[in-house]
Amino acid sequence: LGPTDPATPVRLWCQDETRIGLHLPVGRRISARGTKPIRVTAPVYQYYWLYAAVQPACGAAFWLELPALDTTCFQVFLERFGAHDPQSFHILVLDNAPAHIARAVAPPANVVLVNLPPYCPELNPVERLWQGLKRYLTDRATTRFTLDTLRQTVDHFIQTITTQQLASLTNFPYLQKIM
Repeated sequence: LGPTDPATPVRLWCQDETRIGLHLPVGRRISARGTKPIRVTAPVYQYYWLYAAVQPACGAAFWLELPALDTTCFQVFLERFGAHDPQSFHILVLDNAPAHIARAVAPPANVVLVNLPPYCPELNPVERLWQGLKRYLTDRATTRFTLDTLRQTVDHFIQTITTQQLASLTNFPYLQKIM
């Protein structure tokens, strides 16, 4: 494992995915003391999955929207991820989702997968990115959201978040020691 040429750049990435759908989280609500606020909503089951890999040291990111979280879609993500910078060797740190550890997963030659310990989502820095994205969506949530307008809002978030912000969110101290 590893690059065959010592001059090949080695890049450390952290990866995760989140479901984006019309059933958005509800922010804080004002109500009388001791009463639970009531919000009537009809369940809406339209969604897609947003995959992301972030390089914590510099804030570089690779994003891909896919219809599901399964082995097939994860394989598509890996192939596109490996192809976006074929001259580098990529170490991809990820959780133990069933799609990540399936036998059918075959990473490209320039990508190696490193799994975090089971049941430790707090070790994955991309989880903080998802918190920021969900907060961003909650602040902009309207009853008129459609899946297309939701995609546009997520695209705006992706286009406007800076590499400095991504590095600030994801550069965990334990990763700094590795690099």
